[in-house]
Amino acid sequence: MTTLFDRDVETLGLDALRAQQWQRLQSLARAIYPANPFITRKWKAAGLSGTEDLRGWDDFSRLPFTVKSELVDDQAANPPFGTNLTYPLERYIRVHQTSGTTGTPLRWLDTDESWAWWARCWCFVLRGAGLGPSARIFFPFSFGLFVGFWAGFEGARALGAMAIPGGGQDSAQRLAALESLGATAICCTPSYALHLAEAARERGVELRKLGLRAMVQAGEPGAGIPAVRARIEEAWGARAYDHSGMTEMGAYGFECAAQSGLHMNESEFIAEVIDPATGAPAREGELVLSNLGRAGSPVLRYRTGDRVRLAERPCGCGRTFSRLEGGILGRVDDMLIVRGVNVFPSALEGIVRRFPAVDEFMIEVYRRTEMDEVRLLVEISGAADVPAAVREAIRVDLGIRVEVVPVPARSLPRYELKARRLVRRASE
Repeated sequence: MTTLFDRDVETLGLDALRAQQWQRLQSLARAIYPANPFITRKWKAAGLSGTEDLRGWDDFSRLPFTVKSELVDDQAANPPFGTNLTYPLERYIRVHQTSGTTGTPLRWLDTDESWAWWARCWCFVLRGAGLGPSARIFFPFSFGLFVGFWAGFEGARALGAMAIPGGGQDSAQRLAALESLGATAICCTPSYALHLAEAARERGVELRKLGLRAMVQAGEPGAGIPAVRARIEEAWGARAYDHSGMTEMGAYGFECAAQSGLHMNESEFIAEVIDPATGAPAREGELVLSNLGRAGSPVLRYRTGDRVRLAERPCGCGRTFSRLEGGILGRVDDMLIVRGVNVFPSALEGIVRRFPAVDEFMIEVYRRTEMDEVRLLVEISGAADVPAAVREAIRVDLGIRVEVVPVPARSLPRYELKARRLVRRASE
């Protein structure tokens, strides 16, 4: 059944949606220029002198792209928060940071208004997964500086649902809390959902009897990979919904009951897809985002580094927001070239997760005779012939030969937050 958070905006026609986006962009531009030093410097360098240079959508492409390294360098030069601040510091009420999986963590400040906007964005996510005021949503998350599921927790509260914190607990305590508190949904990374399922199996906990209806999965590609989704849903007896967001951007993507890709929340964001080499519009390429409700620390035309593909057909749920087939397909800079074949880690994961006997895995990339080679480390329960079967499936599906090496049980790391399964080794 289709559930919408704001039917009026989620079903707008394209012209009306674009008009609303432009109105909000103009309002944002007036608020941040020249009050925000970071934005003002970038716009002046691009030859823009304010809102008078933004007369229509043809002018939108004049706004310069923003890349993460600019934000990192700005914070390094102007510690601790940088200059992407529109208001005096006293107006900001929260500080969070990125996970640091792709480099130096970014610190990010929010005003009371922008934190409420974060929560509103998450309401779209939760309603897309069919969750409402009657839901009891469990968050097995550390609740530290990393923004992670903090905003999701606030979104659940704003929706009127019961938000259950799972910080400061180990896996056994979290499994006990899920059962004793009658949780009906869980928000976590796909990796942690699989880790909890493994912990439940070891402890004799029957997850399918807990009565969970939905699992909102974020932080990494996973729920958008069919084999990973199937494995999570089979273990938990609940539907797994993909979601995507960024500390510096907000909660921008969500999945609906059709589970046919990520809807871009175009009520609160402007989404573009570009050829990463040329910057020209493309159906498949790099996702570029602009947030429209975070005036205190805005990011416009942000090159996310995420590889996506726009869907060509509208979704059956009735939403008119654009949609990404398969969610986030991977990182633009994560592509491996193995004997002339382009391979993304998500494609390897999609194959590995088809094998229930594989509990965990890691991808090692190393150089041999001036070429990249791939070694797959796999933890296996039971069947000894699994490595050969995995190797053959990769050869058939991707056209490459990789070494598949079994390793002892529990020898590979488990992750609560973003998993780091791609490791680059020195030459061999």
